[in-house]
Amino acid sequence: MEVKKEINVEDKKSNLSMENRKKLSLTGVIEVLSFDEDKIILNTFLGGLTIKGEKLKMNKLDVQNGEVIIIGCINSYVYSGVEAKKDNRSLLKRLFK
Repeated sequence: MEVKKEINVEDKKSNLSMENRKKLSLTGVIEVLSFDEDKIILNTFLGGLTIKGEKLKMNKLDVQNGEVIIIGCINSYVYSGVEAKKDNRSLLKRLFK
């Protein structure tokens, strides 16, 4: 039986900083739901986060500590108030296709 602990937003820190629309540094990431060169979808402590752009790559991925660095041409990032939905394909299946 899996017990989910409710995460209180005040208990968790989350930061987002962007440099010249080419590098996006994030903390407070819970999981990576999907990614490709045009769109990356993450779950963060503050809700779902969708990042859109061109030639996007994850330069650093440390989900254990909740840190992600994304490089590429970043066109937009949008938070949703709720947890984002998972892609039907798992992350491992897409990595090893």
